[in-house]
Amino acid sequence: MPLYKSLTVNKNTKVLIWKIEESFNQLKTNILLTDKSQSRLDGMKSDLHQRGFLSVRHLLKEVGYSDADLIYDEFGKPHLKNGKQISITHSFTFSGLIISDDKQPVGIDIEMQRDKILKIAHKFTPIKEYNTIANHDALISKLTIVWGAKESLYKIYGKKKLRFLENIYIEDFKFSDKKTTGEIRYNNETTSYKIQFLEFEGFTCTYAYDN
Repeated sequence: MPLYKSLTVNKNTKVLIWKIEESFNQLKTNILLTDKSQSRLDGMKSDLHQRGFLSVRHLLKEVGYSDADLIYDEFGKPHLKNGKQISITHSFTFSGLIISDDKQPVGIDIEMQRDKILKIAHKFTPIKEYNTIANHDALISKLTIVWGAKESLYKIYGKKKLRFLENIYIEDFKFSDKKTTGEIRYNNETTSYKIQFLEFEGFTCTYAYDN
């Protein structure tokens, strides 16, 4: 399947989402990988991870880049060689990226909506704040948005030092707003970001960009 969704965030920023329905061989067609990327691909034991990896390369092609244009720093954060900002995500049968011409960082996350999030919610958000949500599906939905928003901000920071519970704050929101704001609070500094979210086929995509 070609591109699943393409969203214009603002004049400088785009989000692209791919639904992974192709076989490994179909996704491998017309994709040229660097030796390093080929080695990474060969080392993946899961077919789903391999196809997710290749689908991201198709998303790169959609915005005019190749695998060789993508580099990773020592923390594993992706960068484009030309200095444009990028963030990448993959979850089961969907992958996505956000790319911006601005110099300000961006972050994206896709998550499957699962009951499992109830077991870990206390690790990333004050769970008592959700006591008024009686509907089970709505609770799963909201927690998944909050997790994805925090994951997006974690990717923006990119240095693996942040704690979701203490250092990343997400402003409360209504589902109908499809947006909120978030803050990274670390080392006596606070930086704020805009966050948008959408739900599709049992998945949640959140993305964050400079406020």
